[in-house]
Amino acid sequence: MTWEELLNSFGEQRARIGLGGGVKAIARQHEKQRLTARERIDRLADPETDFLDIGHWAGYGMYQEWGGCDGAAVVCGVATICGRAVMVIANDATIKAGAFFPMTCKKVLRAQRIALRNRLPLVYLVDSAGVFLPLQDEIFPDEDDFGRIFRNNAVISALGIPQLAAIMGNCVAGGGYLPVLCDKLIMTEGSGLYLAGPALVKSAIGQEVSHEELGGARMHATVSGTIDFMEPNDDAALLRLRQLVEHLPTDAIAAPFQRTTPTPADEQIDLLQTVPPVAGKTFEVRQVIAGLIDQGSFVEYKAGYGQTIVCGYARLGGFSIGIVANQRHPVQSPKEGMQFGGVIYHDSADKAARFIMDCNQTWTPILFLQDVMGFMVGRDSEQAGIIRAGAKLVNVISNSRVPKLTVIIGGSYGAGNYGMCGKAFDPSFIFGWPNAKYAVMGGKQAAATLLDINIAALKRAGQEPDPVEMEQMRAAVTKSYDDSTDIRYAAARLWVDDIIEPGQTRGKLIRCLEIATRQAETEPFRTGVLQV
Repeated sequence: MTWEELLNSFGEQRARIGLGGGVKAIARQHEKQRLTARERIDRLADPETDFLDIGHWAGYGMYQEWGGCDGAAVVCGVATICGRAVMVIANDATIKAGAFFPMTCKKVLRAQRIALRNRLPLVYLVDSAGVFLPLQDEIFPDEDDFGRIFRNNAVISALGIPQLAAIMGNCVAGGGYLPVLCDKLIMTEGSGLYLAGPALVKSAIGQEVSHEELGGARMHATVSGTIDFMEPNDDAALLRLRQLVEHLPTDAIAAPFQRTTPTPADEQIDLLQTVPPVAGKTFEVRQVIAGLIDQGSFVEYKAGYGQTIVCGYARLGGFSIGIVANQRHPVQSPKEGMQFGGVIYHDSADKAARFIMDCNQTWTPILFLQDVMGFMVGRDSEQAGIIRAGAKLVNVISNSRVPKLTVIIGGSYGAGNYGMCGKAFDPSFIFGWPNAKYAVMGGKQAAATLLDINIAALKRAGQEPDPVEMEQMRAAVTKSYDDSTDIRYAAARLWVDDIIEPGQTRGKLIRCLEIATRQAETEPFRTGVLQV
């Protein structure tokens, strides 16, 4: 598949997800005199500013037995409102009335974590029917489920991070705590805020009560005193939100970080011509770096040592950054001989660990460009201390105090994902290109391993598989594994924050740096015991 075909395919799917529940569901929302989640965000944000979508692909291809939930029935991302960066979390009522699926909780929690880490104000646009009851056991009880959202509301508030909420539709059951835990609360006429609706109240205690008397905007504005502002409709509520955001402090960069006047990237470099559309092919990663950073700003670190990882200092949008990138072509080591591209050897792991420690000393954010097959295996590698070197690399990444940004530009396999700051290592933001692959090992190796396991199981049962069955089994295993390595599979489960086009990468990274440098970690950099 060519880059053009790949980008067109992803673009079409992305647009479909952006429609939420579809054209008919949007029309039903409009019939209620209500805007959709994305329409609300568009009107709330400053004109001609970009929305940094978080978790656009969440839920993609999942929950098919319930009709699907692409986008996870919530829109999350950073918008610019009155010149300020604000995390917006907006229920999408066009999908199952904005009900919470398991991935809805995960997506909201990811947005809250980003806001917490970077001290971003939050705006919640509430329009949800609450928990999707058929899946309540996967939504309700655990530490990364529904209740954690409310716990985060309280913790965020205690840290002095502003939270504003607007109820613009349904807000029922336990979900009612979210807006009430915020600093300021707006509600539109016709919306409902209650722990139990009229039908459930009648069933539970035999009381007959109207929607308005039970939890309407006027009741909460004049009787319970729960809300701060009552507005007639969506437009008025969004205008009120903008007025309130305008009173918040303006954005700033934390003192330890550096930003100078930005310069453009090298316009002669076309990333689509530099990186093959199929993961696993060779290319020169320094060309990718040059296509992203401010032109002429790259200073390579230990260029002749540990060459399967390229490290260096650069500027991106004027920000001083460090870069750790997998080299994707074979290299020649004076001591080790030929080394395979995309593989982390003991010398490259040592170099990267030392570089990351230095970035932490100088408050330099780190950009990881992943196209990694894993750590080198075999007798020579083990005797050279690959586990020791890999453990050191993982240690310093885990304890880094500076912002970390990760982009998967090819493969992300096995422990190589860990050694290049995968999702488990708290990157401030993590993205994947449409060609990216995400798995514990490559498809061919995995298929062969799984096939061997299946054949051994058959033999233990006294069966001898014939060649035709073996080939059918191989094809089925390979297809299943390939489907699960697709970056859309990863994005659906929030292993990446978004799938972005190569040409969008520089702009996205600059915006992420503007967000990630708002707050500097107060703890000193320390690593504990290193195996040296």
